[in-house]
Amino acid sequence: MSSGPGLGLRTRKWQPSDHGRYPASEANPARVYNYLVGGKDNYLADYEEAQRFLRVAPELRDTALSNRRFLHRAVRHLAASGISQFLDIGAGLPASPNVHEMAQALNPRARVVYVDNDSIVASHGQARLAGRGTTMISGDLRSPGAILAHDELRRLLDPRQPVAIALTFVLDYIEDEDDPVGLIGRLMDWAAPGSCLILSHATGDFTEDTERDCDVLRFAHPVAVVARDGQGIGKFFTGLDLLAPGLVQLPAWRPGIGAESDPRRVWAYGGVARKP
Repeated sequence: MSSGPGLGLRTRKWQPSDHGRYPASEANPARVYNYLVGGKDNYLADYEEAQRFLRVAPELRDTALSNRRFLHRAVRHLAASGISQFLDIGAGLPASPNVHEMAQALNPRARVVYVDNDSIVASHGQARLAGRGTTMISGDLRSPGAILAHDELRRLLDPRQPVAIALTFVLDYIEDEDDPVGLIGRLMDWAAPGSCLILSHATGDFTEDTERDCDVLRFAHPVAVVARDGQGIGKFFTGLDLLAPGLVQLPAWRPGIGAESDPRRVWAYGGVARKP
């Protein structure tokens, strides 16, 4: 799955009850993101909403695609390094190749648990991701205890062994008052030494037209996203050891063979860190 519909679209604070209220005639954040990364699970309203954003800031598509490619590279690297368990929180709608497809291509015994609090995402995931070693559960990052206690997660993931926890374009939804650093700490305390955090986050550090970009952030949209600077995002890795090249603009994280977005058009940081 391709995580995270957040791309710097901010109006009001997100509420859990917002999700699951989007008929096909209304744009849904997860479906808009799905359209931006080339997925098929979207409708005319989502296309129109995406085009509305892209007319003002075409960089949003580059940022979404670069985020997905970053996740792919990180999963492949960790799977090749021996990690066989993955927890993708804020997973978004299925969009091939999904995390389990990449991980299981390198290790057929890899196990993946997807988590999302959007009922539309959860229903799609539960219907399409019921394969061997893979499951989808409903959960909210702001309630990590409920996620970690879920029967399906406990069935597939062993906290005594290293696990890769993916939070790509998810912390963008978490206000400082909800203690995002503490939420990550709860997850990493549960995970065994050698576990890794895969994290990406939207930012305003790389934008050039401040007035235009502020207009994008003010677009009428039902989901509030917090665009932090590099220093603020770096705090999410407290107590962890960042893998080279550290916290960098997404295209700069271990670039490989294949197309990548122009860094000038990518408004996000990414990094991978290991628990000592």
